[in-house]
Amino acid sequence: MFQEPDYRENLSLMLSEVLHDIGVNERIVMTRRREYMLTEIISNIFNRLTDLNMTNYYLGSQSEATTTIGLHSDIDLLGCMHDYNIIQDWSEWEHGKINYLMIQDENTTPGYCYLQLLRHDEPLPVTVIPDAYCISDRRGRILYKNIVINDLLEGDEQHHGPSMAEQGQPGFYDRDKVIAFPLKSWPQSASGWFDRTGIGRWPTQEMRRYAASTGCFVVPTGSRVSAYPELEWRISTSLTERFLMCNLNITQIRCYVLLKMILKSFLNPQNGINISSFMCKTVLFHCIENTESGIWKDNNLFTCLTYCLLELHSCVQNDCCSHFIITENNLMAGQFTAETKYELLKNICDFIQNDSQWLLKFLY
Repeated sequence: MFQEPDYRENLSLMLSEVLHDIGVNERIVMTRRREYMLTEIISNIFNRLTDLNMTNYYLGSQSEATTTIGLHSDIDLLGCMHDYNIIQDWSEWEHGKINYLMIQDENTTPGYCYLQLLRHDEPLPVTVIPDAYCISDRRGRILYKNIVINDLLEGDEQHHGPSMAEQGQPGFYDRDKVIAFPLKSWPQSASGWFDRTGIGRWPTQEMRRYAASTGCFVVPTGSRVSAYPELEWRISTSLTERFLMCNLNITQIRCYVLLKMILKSFLNPQNGINISSFMCKTVLFHCIENTESGIWKDNNLFTCLTYCLLELHSCVQNDCCSHFIITENNLMAGQFTAETKYELLKNICDFIQNDSQWLLKFLY
């Protein structure tokens, strides 16, 4: 499958050289990651000095160093509020904290949950609605609405999904800030990930065990296909995803950067963004998991990219892009209209059929 003509190997090496020259190389990647890790450390020192019980995490393309100047990637900042405690079992309840019981039942979308408000003085559910951010369901459970984020917006910030977006500041990257609550334990819906083994044997069992120790969050946004979007909170495994990105080799990173370049320049229709960079990242993870590790080399970059595009095409065609860790969560659920889907499939096919022509535009 991966025996390719010489021109593909030559084009792969040329692409790798260009990406190296624009900063997608080991030295720059490590330098940029250290920069954001130091920024994260300093930010959290400030939080402790000011008695702010919150931990900041820099996530996404900037902190992973998987971007270039032309992609205009924003800065993703997640603030984990430790006064909150999200539990899956009553034994995890903590005195004095704002405790919520995570509920996943027949009404919640896979990868999402409801939060049931609990008492702070003893492990029992609250039975009276305390404020406008809560609602009682048919079973009498007091559930917390995700619309609380609306009252946290400041200045020019805008509400984008679970995040508060700050855009258009001269001289600064656009910034997306997400408020998150910590899960006390790894979500049960993601437990199957630890037993999954693909052809590439990636991630390793050691990586999976470490990933579990990084923790998970819930963030305030509901699914597009939910009947009760204001009540749902998305389960976030963003720290695990950051860890996985930091364990990719340089060819895999270059493949991801190329996917985002193609996404921005060719694939998404003019009427808006329909395939997200997170979907591309998820497709890359699945491809790495299901291929031999030896193919991810600079002289094979072109073939690896084509394989990822074919996988992306399959996802769009089937209206299904499974979250890498919580596989029941379909990232493309309710994402595309029939017209948009047709246009995306056409764009991907056109690119694959004329891949060398389009890619040469990156070289010259």
